[in-house]
Amino acid sequence: MPDASPAAASAPLRILLGCDTFAPDVNGSASFARQLAVGMADRGHQVEIMAPAPKGVRAGTYREMYGGTEFTVYRIYSWRWIFHPWLRFALPWRAVANSKRVLALSKPDVVHFQSHFVLGRGLSIVAEQQGVRLVGTNHTMPENIAQHVQIMTKSMLKALIRAQWRAAARVFERCDAVTSPTRRSADYLEENTGLRDTYAISNGLRLDAYTPDFTARERNRIVFLGRADEEKHIEDLIRAVAKLDPALDVAVDILGDGDQRQKLIALVEELGLKDRIRVPGRVSYDELRSTLNRASVFAMPSIAELQSITTMEAMASGLPVVAADAMALPHLVTHGVNGYLYPPRDVDALAARLTDVLSAPEAERERMGRASLQAVQAHDLDRTIDAFEAIYRGVPVTQPVE
Repeated sequence: MPDASPAAASAPLRILLGCDTFAPDVNGSASFARQLAVGMADRGHQVEIMAPAPKGVRAGTYREMYGGTEFTVYRIYSWRWIFHPWLRFALPWRAVANSKRVLALSKPDVVHFQSHFVLGRGLSIVAEQQGVRLVGTNHTMPENIAQHVQIMTKSMLKALIRAQWRAAARVFERCDAVTSPTRRSADYLEENTGLRDTYAISNGLRLDAYTPDFTARERNRIVFLGRADEEKHIEDLIRAVAKLDPALDVAVDILGDGDQRQKLIALVEELGLKDRIRVPGRVSYDELRSTLNRASVFAMPSIAELQSITTMEAMASGLPVVAADAMALPHLVTHGVNGYLYPPRDVDALAARLTDVLSAPEAERERMGRASLQAVQAHDLDRTIDAFEAIYRGVPVTQPVE
């Protein structure tokens, strides 16, 4: 058990974050780990990171800068997953040996891994053996990973998904505490693994980094931000835009890169929407924020969000949101309050809900945008850091978002 003395309750911690995906990768799990590391370092804790070596980088120990803070990052030799355009993985058969080596160098008070796949599995085994406090966060759905294994039949994929959930159960059962970003995603993890008492702790967002703009827009503009991957179903948004009344004068920005981007560009051309829909891929942080500030509404057609940091970014920018009524998105969008939910994959319903927002009076759109801004306050990053700091110390935790 952690030392509960007053001195121990305030002493800086040595924290090792285990990440199967980390910067320069751009995804929710990598973003969460990066901002958690920075947030903990800002509070005086020593944070180190274990992650796969990205393309072109040799395995080794590096000093890397994030959020103005320099971290020790143990980069592990990795291979690119042939079924995925950018994802790299550390070698599974070396996971335990690498974990022993890194723990010997890091000497952490607590190990916190972000998925059960490779590094999480190795770290969980070694941390348990050495009696190091172990925290696991689930950011992944085996269903999403399995869809990239294109050589398998449906029955084989189902078997793979079941096997991955069994593997997740074995890894997370070793933990002193398990977390997931929302209550719905925590319940989903428990249903598939048999775990209990999973904490629902938001990934969090540094809200003061966003500046809402409620001035009238010169043109109706829809924005999507996120990976251009299959489970996002961005094609539904493109097809919905084709159904909108031309009188609405809609422009669309689809920001983010992924294996579906070229298919999306081809669909835009096929539907004759090149003059209305822009698919620029990954953009700078400044362009992202300026695009959100010009937008009228944010659209999220994904059916597999365990939280959706990008939706929270839109809410922090004061935007109404139209989102699929799937997984954790109803935690962020209250129908008729800060936007609308629609049945997943229903293109006609998506077009109707977008029309509801874009045809609403300016005062109504501002009301929904301010409701988004109010709702996202519960996801302020400081609340997330408070919760994880308590979990790391093994003291009672206030879950910031239920």
